Amino acid sequence: MLKQTLFFSKPCKLSLRLKQLVIEREDFPQPVTRPIEDLSVVIIENQQVIVTIPLLNELANNNVAVIFCDSHFMPSMQLVPLEANATQQESYKFQLNASVPLIKRIWKEVIETKIKNQALLLEHFSKNASLLKPLYNNVKSGDSDNMEGSAARLYWRELFGANFRRDRYGDYPNELLNYGYTVLRAATARALIGSGLNLSFGIFHRNRYNPFPLADDIMEAYRPFVDDIVVQMIQIDRQTLSAETKSKLINVIYRDVWMNNHKHPLQVALTLTAASLLRVFKGEDKNVLLPSYSP
Repeated sequence: MLKQTLFFSKPCKLSLRLKQLVIEREDFPQPVTRPIEDLSVVIIENQQVIVTIPLLNELANNNVAVIFCDSHFMPSMQLVPLEANATQQESYKFQLNASVPLIKRIWKEVIETKIKNQALLLEHFSKNASLLKPLYNNVKSGDSDNMEGSAARLYWRELFGANFRRDRYGDYPNELLNYGYTVLRAATARALIGSGLNLSFGIFHRNRYNPFPLADDIMEAYRPFVDDIVVQMIQIDRQTLSAETKSKLINVIYRDVWMNNHKHPLQVALTLTAASLLRVFKGEDKNVLLPSYSP
């Protein structure tokens, strides 16, 4: 069963009762409840939402990704459980003992997949996808030649025009991309934690101020699925970060992706990727299961 995402944009009180998330709002005749075991992501946008500590603990115990937004309604913080898998210690051991060649091979796979998905997305929107083929066919171990960066320059130019620059604080539609990537990052972190992996030990990302480098690594292969939603939204008219557009971006975790010629909701694909990454660390599998934009 697909787990739910809850989004709170109006003042309310969120509490816990009998393993249920209880929602109380002035415009509700009576409290509304949701089983916590059915939840995947909770996004708290409104600054007047009240959340109880017992609820936060129960959400963490059930590996629910909780995202808090700042006064500008942009995601700014995420709750991550310290324990979400019964065999974490064993998993950490394999993760920490992974050899440098293995780490470089995994990163090569991630970047190959990312660029391939970027090319497939360009092709879907009748853009020049052939620009990227020489790049994803020539990714070296650890992406030592930075094919990812070369592909990005071509990809963004084709997708949004020559004047677009992908930057967290850049011009439109960067704010839409940022929001979608934050949701994707939370879902990726949740899947990795659920498999017993430690988010602090990345494959490529190693910024000392980044608490979730492993999530940032793995989500790279999934980023084009957010880009797809943004392109669809802005094709007809300029879209702002409204409740409607946020809802569309949040739903990225429910869209279908392909993996080994089978279609899965992205949320499920992330759990398959996380589980396969652990198997690769253990030496049980050779390759990480990663998503494809098309069969």
